[in-house]
Amino acid sequence: MIYYSITAFITGYLLDLLFGDPYWLPHPIRLIGALITKTEKLVRRFLNKTPKSQLIGGGVLVILVLAFSTLIPFILLYILYHYIPLLGFLAESIMCYQILATKCLKVESMRVYQSLIKGDLKEARYNISMIVGRDTADLNEAGVTRAAVETVAENTSDGVIAPMIYLVIGGPVLGFFYKAINTMDSMIGYKNETYLYFGRIAAKLDDFVNYLPSRISALLMILTCPFVGLDFKSAIRIYRRDNRNHTSPNSAQTEAVCAGAMGLQLAGDAYYFGKLYHKPTIGDNTRPIEAEDIKKVNKLLYAVSFLAVILFTILKLAAVLFIKLA
Repeated sequence: MIYYSITAFITGYLLDLLFGDPYWLPHPIRLIGALITKTEKLVRRFLNKTPKSQLIGGGVLVILVLAFSTLIPFILLYILYHYIPLLGFLAESIMCYQILATKCLKVESMRVYQSLIKGDLKEARYNISMIVGRDTADLNEAGVTRAAVETVAENTSDGVIAPMIYLVIGGPVLGFFYKAINTMDSMIGYKNETYLYFGRIAAKLDDFVNYLPSRISALLMILTCPFVGLDFKSAIRIYRRDNRNHTSPNSAQTEAVCAGAMGLQLAGDAYYFGKLYHKPTIGDNTRPIEAEDIKKVNKLLYAVSFLAVILFTILKLAAVLFIKLA
């Protein structure tokens, strides 16, 4: 059974590279998002505006969403593997494929790139608004490009390496556990009036489950730099200096490596929901950012994902052999 899981993990990665996230295909992460929206509406009916009530309501939402997001794949895989192992393998492969987002991240960021190189700033702003949480209506060309590079750099961990880690440890059940937390954080983990308390548990849980993966992702990104023609030494220097330049304990990890490797300055002040948030910069402003940097960061994304698949597969096989020999 364990070899089925290892093969399903590799198969899922390859399917992701081949097909990405077709819009016509129903996706479990979208279903989790819909579940979060409906559960929030239901839970809020029983809450008042006190911080305690909002915290409790947010906690109830987290429990319900995690329960549904993990029990369904667990039950499905248990039944299929018990009665028809081949169907179990196919289902696990598809789940692994849907949990990973390597090609989707590249495709969405390259939409921004294509808009920029044809000089359509309005379209570029719209395309970047599809993948970032900040306000994009007033961004100039450099601001749009920076947002695209940042989201690929950050989501190299959140959308690719971290899900891989949880898939290797606990298969799709743990993978969906992680993705449910990540999705809740992206939807309700804001520090505004609406979600300051209601989304706090989801946000803190997301910080916790990403703590080690974000640092592993940064290390893998550093190791990959020489193979894609990026500055290895500067990646290490900026990472050591700026990896905490963010209110999140995790977001600046891969962004700092990327900024150093590409000789860019990322992050800084940004508007969210019409309010300006002052944030420290990451990296040195050694050159102007340009649209081609989106292609460079995607090249880094793919190289890191390839290295991670090889490394995690070897570690998983080594762990299996160790347990058998022990």
